Amino acid sequence: QVQLVESGGGLVQAGGSLRLSCAASGTIFTINTMSWYRQAPGKQRELVAAITTGGRTNYADSVKGRFTISRDNAKNMVYLQMNSLKPEDTAVYYCNAGWNTGWGIEGPYWGQGTQVTVSS
Repeated sequence: QVQLVESGGGLVQAGGSLRLSCAASGTIFTINTMSWYRQAPGKQRELVAAITTGGRTNYADSVKGRFTISRDNAKNMVYLQMNSLKPEDTAVYYCNAGWNTGWGIEGPYWGQGTQVTVSS
């Protein structure tokens, strides 16, 4: 089993920045992709960004150029730097992990979620 714990959410004004962190523990050797998903009220959960152990990344079109996903394999951490935030980025953000996931496939492991609220 893999445990994921997110941190870093909060309230920010439009145009501001936040950095989310996700710490992974447990059977880390069973995962190679870590992703961020988000779910806004009344909307389906969507992929925000994904990154493999080797550093290959995938971004939703809506966040390209504004968000950056990165990871520290030695610390089993993944980060999401969010710049130029918009009110439509408001959602609960979830860390997700799996093997060869993140490109249309959700991994089996989820964090508890962290709220990001962007005020206009």
